[in-house]
Amino acid sequence: MTLYCGFDPTADSLHVGNLVPLLALRRFQLFGHYPIAVAGGATGMVGDPSGKTQERQLLTKEILESNITSVKEQLKRLLDFDTKQNPARLVDNASWTVNVSFLDFLRDIGKHFSVNQMVAKESVRARMEDREVGISYTEFSYMLLQAFDFYVLCRDHNCELQIGGSDQWGNITAGIDLCRKKLGKTVYGLTLPLITNADGTKFGKTEAGAIWLDKNRTKEEDFYQFWIRTDDRDVIRYLKYFTFLSREQIAALETKHIANPGARDAHKTLAQAVTNLIHSKSGDSSHIEQADSPVALAERASKILFGKLFTDYTLEDWEFLAKHWHSIEVEKTKLTRMLLVELLVLAGLSSSKGQARKDIEGRGISINNNPPLPNIGYHIQTGDLQLGTYLRLRKGKKNYVVVVAK
Repeated sequence: MTLYCGFDPTADSLHVGNLVPLLALRRFQLFGHYPIAVAGGATGMVGDPSGKTQERQLLTKEILESNITSVKEQLKRLLDFDTKQNPARLVDNASWTVNVSFLDFLRDIGKHFSVNQMVAKESVRARMEDREVGISYTEFSYMLLQAFDFYVLCRDHNCELQIGGSDQWGNITAGIDLCRKKLGKTVYGLTLPLITNADGTKFGKTEAGAIWLDKNRTKEEDFYQFWIRTDDRDVIRYLKYFTFLSREQIAALETKHIANPGARDAHKTLAQAVTNLIHSKSGDSSHIEQADSPVALAERASKILFGKLFTDYTLEDWEFLAKHWHSIEVEKTKLTRMLLVELLVLAGLSSSKGQARKDIEGRGISINNNPPLPNIGYHIQTGDLQLGTYLRLRKGKKNYVVVVAK
């Protein structure tokens, strides 16, 4: 069958939360079906109220077009558009929406929808019950646009199935109804659960924000570390969701994980597979990669930072971290007179000097391998520079920045 999933370009990159439906499209393709990825050039101009407690910020046409260009490249990376058997297709819903006049849309599409049914949809009702926020007519109309997508794809490409997150249920069923009323066809919807971590937190969010698929927004080493840090309770589940390992391979990893969770074999395999899938040159999820691959570089940096005694760092280690980890360069004479609070802001570990003072007072900051510093007036000294050049700043247990004196 032919199926589709839509991706609104609300940013210039998809994030790891988008991987669940996107990899579902890929799985369908591997089983011989015809996937269509829809970039939301039209729906992205309106904004989906599903799962949102506030009105979305409307994007300009120029920003949307730029976002679509970036997102299209990411969609191409994860689906096979070149196979002769069942190639994937990439379309933009603006191509069939922008030339439809408002009056034509109301007459041809709007007449098939009952306001009573629209108001009953969870995504709409939740916003209407919030008297302070409410819902605009723009976002109220979003489900009509998504239903129109399903109708057009069913009419023109014989698309029978729409997939999406469970928050898309109302939009998907609206499309099912429209296809039945206008085309006399029975079509289907399949929703996928929105992922939450075992501790109840939202999947794909960290202290630094969302984990993006674009390496310019989330560095490859941070992407790798995100998966390495998966909760022990989630790692086997995520191997099933986010990799293409066989059931037998995952079962073997689960056995190892139960026997010796400290070895973190399952975590390493998860991080390797997903990082290769998103960032390797081939897009292959296999964890066998070249020495200069994103996985290999991230693993080496991790081994230096988290698996090696600080006193054993060599010049080669420092140079590698400066090149392949978070690092900044500061003029040496300026650095050795700089207050720690200033350096924390410059390094991006603290959002402001005020926050830097709080981080220091909370004993969350350390220099090199020393105990956390409680002194908010501390300034960097020549003796802090390892090999006369390098300094390692740490915030909490996991956030490191290498400072290079030039």
